[in-house]
Amino acid sequence: MDSKAPSTLSAAYYEHEDKYHDELHRSISQRNLLRSEDSKIGSANVPSPSAKFQNMVERMDGSSWSVPSSRGILEQKIKLRSSITFCKEWIKDPLNIALLLWMICVAISGAVLFLVMTGMLNNLLPNKSRRDVWFEVNNQFLTALFTLMCLYHHPKRIHHVIVLCRWKPGDILMLRKVYCKNGTYKPNEWKHMMVLLLLLHINCFAQYALSSLNLRYKKPERSVFGVSICLAVAILAAAGAGLYSIFSPLGKDYSPSEDENPNRIKESISFESRIVDKPQWRGGLFHFLDDIKTACLSLFCSFCLFGWNMERLGFGNMYVHVTTFVIFCFAPLCLFGLAANTVDPWSVKVAFCLIGILLSVFGLLYGGYWRIQMRKRFDLPKNNSFWGKPNVADCAQWLFCCCCSLAQEVRTADYYETMKDNLCKNRTNDADKNEVLSPLPREGRTVHGLRSNLASPIWDSVKLTETMAKKDLNSNRLLDESDEVEQLMSPPTLSSMQRDQRPLSL
Repeated sequence: MDSKAPSTLSAAYYEHEDKYHDELHRSISQRNLLRSEDSKIGSANVPSPSAKFQNMVERMDGSSWSVPSSRGILEQKIKLRSSITFCKEWIKDPLNIALLLWMICVAISGAVLFLVMTGMLNNLLPNKSRRDVWFEVNNQFLTALFTLMCLYHHPKRIHHVIVLCRWKPGDILMLRKVYCKNGTYKPNEWKHMMVLLLLLHINCFAQYALSSLNLRYKKPERSVFGVSICLAVAILAAAGAGLYSIFSPLGKDYSPSEDENPNRIKESISFESRIVDKPQWRGGLFHFLDDIKTACLSLFCSFCLFGWNMERLGFGNMYVHVTTFVIFCFAPLCLFGLAANTVDPWSVKVAFCLIGILLSVFGLLYGGYWRIQMRKRFDLPKNNSFWGKPNVADCAQWLFCCCCSLAQEVRTADYYETMKDNLCKNRTNDADKNEVLSPLPREGRTVHGLRSNLASPIWDSVKLTETMAKKDLNSNRLLDESDEVEQLMSPPTLSSMQRDQRPLSL
C-alpha cells in the first residue's frame, strides 16, 4: 500500500490541477464570448486599430480577473527591524553582493569620468592626452558594466513578453509576483505590464546601440550625436520604467472583494503526500561514478543540463537559465576584450582582458546562487566546511568543481519527486525498488519488477522492453503449465455429481 500511495496522490493532484484549469478556461471563454457579441452588436463597421487594442486589453483583463491572487508578502504585518540587522540579512545573499560590487564600480568609474569631463583633474592630469586616456578608459568600463547588466536581465524580459502574450493562469500569477505590488490583481494589469516591458526593452536596445558605437569606433571617429541620442534614450527609458512601476496601478494597493469577482474559482483540495523530513544529497561531491550518464552530461552539456534541472525543480524557465548562464560565462570576456582594442596603453589593454577573464570565471557563481536556493527551499544538508558559511561553501563548490556540483544536484532531483516546495519519495527510488513480491515456486524464481527511473533525463527503453518481454514470457509459461495440469486431472464420476434425493427430516 505504501508503494502505491505516491502515485495515487500524484494522480489526484494533477487531476485536480487539470479540472481547475479547465473550469477556469471555460469561464474565461464564456466571458470573452459575451464581450465579443456585445462588440459586434454595437459596431457595424470595421473597428480601428485602437479599438482592437482596447478590446484585446479588456479580454486580457477579463482573463486576469478570473485568476485568484496569491497572498502578497507585504500584506502580512512585518515587525520592523533595525537597519543594521536588515543590512546583515541583505548582504548574505550572493546576488545582493554582486549587485553591491557592481554599484561600487559604477560609482567610482562614474565619479572619475565626471571629474575628467568637468576639468577638476587638470592639476593631476595636465596633459590632454592623458586626460583623453582616462576619459576613454572609464567610458569603456562604464559601457561594459551597463551592457552586462542589460544582457543579464534581457533573457528574462524576453521570456516575460512571451508569457504576457500567452497569458495563461499560471503565467498571470508569475508576472504578478514580478511586476505587481504585493503580487495581487491590478486593474488593466496586462496593459500596464506591456508598457513597462516595452520601456525596459527600449532601454536594453539603446544600451546595445551605445555599446556598439563605443566598441566599434575610437573617440575621434565616434559620432557625438549618435552617442548622445543612444545615451538619452537609455536613461529616459530606464527612468520611465522605474517611475511607471511606482505611480501606475502596478505599484498601488488594490484589493477587490470576493463578491465583486463572480468568476473566481477557489481551490478546495488539500494535497498531501509523503514528504521527506530530512532529504539528503545523493552521493558526495565527487561520487560522479554513481551515475555515469549524468556525469557525462554535466561535463559536456553543462548549460543545457543546468537549465533543464532548474525548470523541473520549479526555479524558472529552462531557456532563460541556459541563456543567462551562457551570458554570465562569456559576455564579460567578449565585451572587455573588445573594449581593450579601443584604448591605447598596453597596460590598460592587459587590465581590461584580465577583468573580462575574471568576470567570466566568476560567472560560474550563477550556478552557486541557484544551488543555495535549492538547498534552502528543500531543506538539504548544509556544508559548514568553509568557516561555518554554507553559502560560501556552495559558491566555492561551483567555482572550483562546477561539473561535480551539477551532477550531484541532478542525482538528488532524480531520486526525489518535487511537489510544490517539498521533496517527496519517488515511486522509483531505492526504497520502493526493494519492496517487490517474492516469486512463487511455480514462477521459475523470477522477480517481476520495473526498475527504471522516470525522472532521469535519459530513458533506458532497452531495459524496459527486456523486462516487459520477460514478464510476458513467464505469464505464457504459467498458462501452459496450468493447461497441462488440467489435462492430467481425471474427470469426476457420475455418482459423485448426483445429489442426495432423500427428503430432509425435520
